[in-house]
Amino acid sequence: MLRHLLKLIWKRKSRNLMLTLEILLAFVLVFAIAAFAARSWQLYRMPLGFQHATVWAVTIQTGKDEAQKDDEPLRGQFRRVLEAMPEVEQAAFTTFAPFQNSDMRSTFQVPGGPTMPASFIEASDEAFSVLGMSLEAGDWYSAADDGAAAGAVVINRRFAEALFPGPDAVRAAVGKTFITSTSSSAEPERYRVRGVVEDYRRGGEFGTPSNFMFLRYSPSGTVHGLRTILLRLKPDTPRAFEAALQRQLKGVRGNWSYTVAPLSDLRASKHKMDMAPLMVLSVVGAFLLLMVAFGLFGVLWQNTTRRIPEIGLRRAVGASAGDICRQIIAEQFLLSSVAMLAGLALLVQLPLTGALGASLDWPVFFVAAALAMLIIYLLSLLCSLYPGWRASRLSPTDALHYE
Repeated sequence: MLRHLLKLIWKRKSRNLMLTLEILLAFVLVFAIAAFAARSWQLYRMPLGFQHATVWAVTIQTGKDEAQKDDEPLRGQFRRVLEAMPEVEQAAFTTFAPFQNSDMRSTFQVPGGPTMPASFIEASDEAFSVLGMSLEAGDWYSAADDGAAAGAVVINRRFAEALFPGPDAVRAAVGKTFITSTSSSAEPERYRVRGVVEDYRRGGEFGTPSNFMFLRYSPSGTVHGLRTILLRLKPDTPRAFEAALQRQLKGVRGNWSYTVAPLSDLRASKHKMDMAPLMVLSVVGAFLLLMVAFGLFGVLWQNTTRRIPEIGLRRAVGASAGDICRQIIAEQFLLSSVAMLAGLALLVQLPLTGALGASLDWPVFFVAAALAMLIIYLLSLLCSLYPGWRASRLSPTDALHYE
C-alpha cells in the first residue's frame, strides 16, 4: 500500500511540488513558534535564585544638579528609619532591583586565563537575607571583609564553573581571586570569591541564565551610588503602606524622589514584556496557518475532482467508501511527511552546529519538532477529511458521466 501511494505521489510530482513547499514553510514556521514556547517553558522551570513574594523595591532619583552622595552614615540613617516601621522586617541596598531592565556588565578573568563576561551589581551585606537567597558553598561577605585588598564578591554557579573549571568548581572557587579584564595600563580590580549561589536570575523566569556577581558595598561609598532599597515586609502588608513609606523616605532626603513597587508587580510587568514576542508570533503564525489550511483544502478539493475517473474505477473493482477516504487521507499524510522530513534535515543543523547556543538545545529541538509535526498532521487531517469523504461518496456511474 505504501509503495502504491508513493508511486501515485511521484506521478503527480509537478502538482505536488508547490503543495510540498507550502507544507514545508508552514512546518518551519510552527517549529520556530514551538521552539520559542519550549525554550520559555524550559527557562521558567529553572531556579530563580531568590524569593520575591514579600519584597518591595524603592528606586531613588536624585535631583538633576545634585551628585548622588552615598556613604555608610546615609545608608545607616535610611536603614534605621525604615526598620523602625512595624511593617518592615529588614532593609538592604543594591544597584538595581530584580525584574528591572537595567544591567551592568564587564569582563573578568583569572590571571593568565580566558576572559569571561558577567553581569554584576553592588549589594549590601543584608541583600541576601532580604531576598531569601541560599549558599551552595562558602559564606556571605560581611564586615569582616572591610579593608581587604581584594573586593569581596558572591558569584553564581555558572560564573564559578566558567572561571575555575573542574570537577568541583563550586567549592574550588571559594577563596580564589580574579581580576577585571582591561586593555589599559591601569591596575585591574581584584576580587575574592566569598561564596557561591546556585543562580540569581535578575531578569525573571524567562531571562536567559548568565554569569553573575554580587560586589559588596564598601564602607566609604559605592562606585555607582545609592540607587535602590530593598525591603522585606511582613506578609499581607497592604499596598496602602506605600504612603507611609514615602513619608519616611522624604524625612531622610526630602529633595529626592522615590518610586515604590512590590517585586511581584515588577515580575508581572516583566512577564508581559517577555511574553509579548511569543504572543505576536503566535497570532501571526495562526493567521498564516489559516491561509495554508485554505490553500491545502482548495488543492485537495481540486485534486479529488480531477481524479473522479480513477476513484470511480476503484469503486467499480470493489473498493469500499472507507478505502477511498483512507487513501485520500493517507496520501496527504505521506506528502506532509516528505515535506517535514526535508524541514527536519535543515533544522537539525541548528543544534548540531550550536548556532543558537542554549536557546535551541536538543530537548528544546525535540519538543518543538514533535509539536510542529503534530500540528501539521492535524492540519492535514482536517483539510483532507471533507475531500476524502466527498471522494468516498462517488459511485462508479459518476465516473462514466465525467468529462
